[in-house]
Amino acid sequence: MKSRGGNRISTKWIPIFCASFFLLGVLLSNWMWSPPESSGQLVSRTRREQELRMVSEDCDSKKKPADDKDVMQQVHKTHEAIQLDRSLDKSIESLQTELAASRSAMELGSGSGDQKVMKKMFMVIGINTAFSSRKRRDSVRETWMPQGEKLLQLEREKGIVVRFMIGHSATSNSILDRAIDSEDAQHKDFLRLEHVEGYHELSAKTKIFFSTAVATWDADYYIKVDDDVHVNLGMLATTLARHRSKPRVYIGCMKSGPVLSQKNVKYHEPEYWKFGEAGNKYFRHATGQIYALSKDLATYISINQHILHKYANEDVSLGSWFIGLEVEHIDDRNMCCGTPPDCEWKAQAGNVCIASFDWSCSGICKSVEKIKDVHRRCGEGDGAVWDALI
Repeated sequence: MKSRGGNRISTKWIPIFCASFFLLGVLLSNWMWSPPESSGQLVSRTRREQELRMVSEDCDSKKKPADDKDVMQQVHKTHEAIQLDRSLDKSIESLQTELAASRSAMELGSGSGDQKVMKKMFMVIGINTAFSSRKRRDSVRETWMPQGEKLLQLEREKGIVVRFMIGHSATSNSILDRAIDSEDAQHKDFLRLEHVEGYHELSAKTKIFFSTAVATWDADYYIKVDDDVHVNLGMLATTLARHRSKPRVYIGCMKSGPVLSQKNVKYHEPEYWKFGEAGNKYFRHATGQIYALSKDLATYISINQHILHKYANEDVSLGSWFIGLEVEHIDDRNMCCGTPPDCEWKAQAGNVCIASFDWSCSGICKSVEKIKDVHRRCGEGDGAVWDALI
């Protein structure tokens, strides 16, 4: 029988194996796990984190009120900047208006070689008239329009200018022009325009009137009125004075009539297709018998007169020029009262009309004969304009 002692490991290898396995364990431990922090290191790191957190919270508690204060200061500065910007905008608008008016005046004066001084007025009224309307002009002079010294006194004391506005004929120095020259020499109440007269040229005449008026008088308002309309000057002045602080106002009886595409009818609109489908109406605009513009708008027309489009109807043209602008449209029905009994009843009720005419005639029907009766029954009295607070 053989002995089993031949398969046993020699006792001298046991320490070697033990040492080898120990070293292998140490190597594997270093590779797989980082050495744990000592208790001292752990406490030190925890304390450091707490200190940093305390410092951060303290900074936040001190910084928040400061941040709130900074925010409030920034809001206040922004508000002040906005207010300053608005103030500057208003100042710039005012300066631009003054500059434009001065430029228009210089351009007008350059033709004659005279340097005119701008006269400060409250309102300038241009009465639209024609060569053939001598009797209408005389009827206006005999009713609501002051004459002679009273006309000049009205300008000096109340700042109200009233003039018949008219251009010239197609023929230079014609008998028509000489007749107006003679009439003006007698009454001194015309504003002559660089314009060739013609019914279908009313839009052009309107532009030239405002441009000429702005270049001649520095007024708060510029008014256009037809020579077959009755006007109470005192009520007109009082009404306009209420809107004096507003910029860019357009005052009149606002309407929106149909766009007439049919030819051979009164008020036919050749450019009807620009207003959309058949049967459409015009945009809101003041009726052409009388309307008032603030200085900014009259100056705007003066500056841009060469590029403002003219439609067939003068009142439509004027309204179109203000589309897209920051303009306040003021619809005042006292500017389009009917003739008696309408204006008479309103006067008796204490609501005196600014202007009276017949819608059916686009003015007072047979105004030469009828305007005196309108003045008697609907007039405000001769002293009203002198007592008006403007």
